[in-house]
Amino acid sequence: MPEVPLSTVLREWGRLGCIGFGGPPAHVALLRELCVERRRWIDDETFTDANAACGLLPGPASTQLAIFCAHRVAGLRGAVVGGLAFIVPGLLLLIGLIAVSLQDAPPGWVRGVSAAAGAAVVAVVLDAAWGLARGSVAGLRGAALARGIAYVAVAAVATVVVGPWVVLVLLGCGLVELTWRRGLAGGGAASVALPGLAALAVTTGAGALPALAWTALKVGALSYGGGFVIVPLMQADAVDAYGWMTDAEFLNAVAIGQLTPGPVVQTVAGVGYAAAGVGGALFAAAVAFAPSFLAVALGGARFERLRGNASARAFLDGAGPAAIGAILGAGVPLAGALEEPWQWAVAAAAAIGLLVLRQGVVRVLLGAAAVGAVLGLAGGPLPAL
Repeated sequence: MPEVPLSTVLREWGRLGCIGFGGPPAHVALLRELCVERRRWIDDETFTDANAACGLLPGPASTQLAIFCAHRVAGLRGAVVGGLAFIVPGLLLLIGLIAVSLQDAPPGWVRGVSAAAGAAVVAVVLDAAWGLARGSVAGLRGAALARGIAYVAVAAVATVVVGPWVVLVLLGCGLVELTWRRGLAGGGAASVALPGLAALAVTTGAGALPALAWTALKVGALSYGGGFVIVPLMQADAVDAYGWMTDAEFLNAVAIGQLTPGPVVQTVAGVGYAAAGVGGALFAAAVAFAPSFLAVALGGARFERLRGNASARAFLDGAGPAAIGAILGAGVPLAGALEEPWQWAVAAAAAIGLLVLRQGVVRVLLGAAAVGAVLGLAGGPLPAL
């Protein structure tokens, strides 16, 4: 198949970037509709393999899939153009909304929207953890199930207790599972890049990089198990370690990240904006998304091989459940940041909408935002600035 013109990649991936609400499942569906069904650029088997391989890699899987598909149809330049076209629309919208929400004296309705959407994020986090947990334990039995539950529990507690160092727990669980599998197999010299990358991240340490760069790098390179695992990582740095944001401001940033198109990872731009303005937002986004571009540019041809690598699978079978535990643990400080009784009511209603009525995340967050706007306009009680 001849390469697709870059102008076509820019137009089609830019369109997806503008309408990509709903998180990774929606992104995968949109990419499949474009590349497999409508344009027939990629066959179904290749797309399925690529989606699975991207899910094995650390980082935002749906973004990596978008970059991979662009690489497949238009080469390396296509990967750059398609990736940027997919990311930039939601990123610019997020930065604009964050700038408004972080004003010294935002209007009452803006504060109401922020408070209500932030409350709903607590339910969104729980829903994400529940959905990931159901898929993670499917088919597990006996000792494997027990280890998975242990990884979840350890990471959940670690998220509450050690904050930013939970990333070490994720890596540790992956290495424990890898060691366990090798022991059952009688050892061997099998190796895989992921644990090596993890060790590099640990030995590099936060002190060797500027604080914002280190935060963004963790978000982009170590987000095993889905985008929401970055929530505790970002919160620990942005709120607890460096004080760039308050708990309420961070909740609002996560809510805005859910309301805008694009991956959850771009929420780090909100942290960057709070730390260093527009330049900080763009810098944080560039650092966070760089691993995704590098993964596809340098390893696109090896995606299917990685999928079948037993060591990679074992490592992520440990890190994956731990990531779910980190998401669950993140719900504790997020809930603790709720100040007004009506925020708890919004969180409960959002949980019912997501877990019981199976409403979409965007619809639930927009409903919560509408409630907050009405309360703000009516002069209702709002959290302190």
